[in-house]
Amino acid sequence: MAKIKIKQIGSPIRRPESQKKILIGLGLGKMHKVVEIEDTAEVRGAIAKLPHMVAVVD
Repeated sequence: MAKIKIKQIGSPIRRPESQKKILIGLGLGKMHKVVEIEDTAEVRGAIAKLPHMVAVVD
């Protein structure tokens, strides 16, 4: 399956608890951390909920 790299570009400070949990679910939590995970519909949906906090990296 295809992989996708995601980088955290926003801080979870002063964000709703649900957004913090989505970040943890993606394997993020610290600024500028990059993770490589499988490109699934669930992951794409999580990224769509946090466009101000995560970015897709090539």
